[in-house]
Amino acid sequence: MSKVKDEKVLIHPQEEQLTKEEQEILAELQKQNGGASKEAKAKTKKEQEKKYRTIQILVKVAVYTFLTLFALFMLLPFWFMIMTSLKHPNTYNQELTAGALKMFTGTPTFVNFRIILGGNLTGAQLSSLAEDLQSIVVSKSHNFLPYFLNTIIVAGVSTIFTVITTVLCAFAFARLDFKGKNVLFAILLATMMVPGEMMIITNYQTTVGIGWADTFAALIFVHGVSVFYIFQLRMTFQQIPNELFLAAKVDGFGEFQYLRRVMIPIAMPTIVTITILNVMGSWNAYIWPTLIASGNNTFLESTFGIKHTMRLVSNGLMSLFTSDFSSFDTVKIAGSMIISSPLLVVFIFFRKYIMRGVSRSGIKG
Repeated sequence: MSKVKDEKVLIHPQEEQLTKEEQEILAELQKQNGGASKEAKAKTKKEQEKKYRTIQILVKVAVYTFLTLFALFMLLPFWFMIMTSLKHPNTYNQELTAGALKMFTGTPTFVNFRIILGGNLTGAQLSSLAEDLQSIVVSKSHNFLPYFLNTIIVAGVSTIFTVITTVLCAFAFARLDFKGKNVLFAILLATMMVPGEMMIITNYQTTVGIGWADTFAALIFVHGVSVFYIFQLRMTFQQIPNELFLAAKVDGFGEFQYLRRVMIPIAMPTIVTITILNVMGSWNAYIWPTLIASGNNTFLESTFGIKHTMRLVSNGLMSLFTSDFSSFDTVKIAGSMIISSPLLVVFIFFRKYIMRGVSRSGIKG
């Protein structure tokens, strides 16, 4: 205790030695030091923020540069296809012979599109073509419009049939209770692991056996059920609260009324996505139409005597590419433009529905 008192006695006189003016000066100095430290901290914070913003800008510049280069890499073939389809066959052959294909054309023409669509050419347009191409145009041995008509019919009807089967199956697996539901759904999912190419031979034998070869039925109903679409729509249906179904049953609604008035409107983005994907798949189909629909429609020919080809734009255009127009690249590219444009337009206008439907089917809760 005496030691502590002695220390206090020693310290106390030193504190009292400072006059009032000296204490004010000391306080002011301490205040200035504190302000300087705050300014230093603020300056350091600003420098850090500036550095962070600089890094963010550099990262964005790098990302957008990469995306721009990648977009150009993806769009360059389309641009080349458009420019080549608008070139005159003679101009393209001259550039090809000189070994200097140009990415632009000073004299665009639609003669290639008129040739592939079977349109009539003027005398000057016809005389400007090569002799072998002139003979093909004059003979009218090709007709691309029936391929287009067949593809529209098959894509439209098969999509309607697929959407109906998908909605009914997805609703049954999502809401109805019956024995073996989970086992049956697991078996359906297991079929997704089987490559589609393994089913082509059996599907072909079955289709030919029941007399569906070279008919619309073979192109529409054989692939009218998709396990992937059923699985996708079932995931969307399962997100809808089951209380709505129970409340609808209390109000006297049946299963089909509840499906039509409640579930389908809520799941419309996914249904639109399924519709678009099925249309694109039907439009791009090549292997199956080539196997089962390469001749004339047997029903129309036997019943009404009408010869109508059953080829679609995919295998029909390929038959033209390997026969009449095998040596004319501009005409072939124009044909590719014709069959690619509808899908490009559909994707541009409905891409938000595709993204929304996929995200809704993959998120639960």
